[in-house]
Amino acid sequence: METRHIDLDYSYYSDRCELPEEDRILLAAAEKACTTAYAPYSGFRVGAAVRFDDGEVLSSSNQESEAFPSGICAERGLLYFVQANRPQKKIQSLAIVSSPAPTECTPCGACRQVIADTEQRQKAPIRILMGGERSTIIVKSAQTLLPFRFTLTSAKE
Repeated sequence: METRHIDLDYSYYSDRCELPEEDRILLAAAEKACTTAYAPYSGFRVGAAVRFDDGEVLSSSNQESEAFPSGICAERGLLYFVQANRPQKKIQSLAIVSSPAPTECTPCGACRQVIADTEQRQKAPIRILMGGERSTIIVKSAQTLLPFRFTLTSAKE
């Protein structure tokens, strides 16, 4: 038996004003997307925004369904839209925020897997910004959030 360790590196900003302007803009786009969330059942509105390597920003929000669990998270909805409509573009950063936002909004397990899948497809890491009311956590890749991601070893691209 061998014991192995995983080190987790992340940046923590206690106040968004400490962030570079492009990150504040991306978080603001995710916050704006929260206003279009349809969350009458949970009351938890989530907004996500991506910045492509050419600087374009695109956002989305979570959408719930009365036929639970038929809704979709903001992150997955956005990443699936990008894959279907802009597959040639590379995502540089992904921002996630919620309303209410008592703490940083972290992606659920399914979203972590889809972010990791997206990184693999584009062959480049995606910076993930997880915003709270004032604070923000940033990781350099989904690998940090999901070190043992599922991989279909027999799948061919």
